[in-house]
Amino acid sequence: MSLPRTIARCLLGAALVFTGTGHLTFLREEFVAQVPAWLPLPVDVTVLASGVVEVALGLALIFLVRYRVAVGWLTAAFFVAIFPGNIEQFVRGTDAFGLDSDLARGIRLIFQPVLVIWALWSTGAWKAWRERRRRTALS
Repeated sequence: MSLPRTIARCLLGAALVFTGTGHLTFLREEFVAQVPAWLPLPVDVTVLASGVVEVALGLALIFLVRYRVAVGWLTAAFFVAIFPGNIEQFVRGTDAFGLDSDLARGIRLIFQPVLVIWALWSTGAWKAWRERRRRTALS
């Protein structure tokens, strides 16, 4: 792994640990505002469970270097899974995290795919998938 990828992976991991800790403590109300109304789980359970998952993924990104490709795919999948919460916040016009306008909430939506790409690039997951596909095509 290159130094820039390693730094990016660790920064993403640290951000997830911070955000996950926020789910469990000081940002809990903000995250409650994002839980889609159609989700069949209690809102607080959803916020707490997603916080635990974020902390686990963050720590895995930092420390489970041997499994970084798998962790990259799991992290990318997590970002895709929570995207409906961001959409819900936009659609309902809920103010949270300082996002108090449709423009601000809309700009945030654009950055979710950036997180998916960051997870895949920084862990080498996308590169590993392309190499595996290339080897399979040559076989």
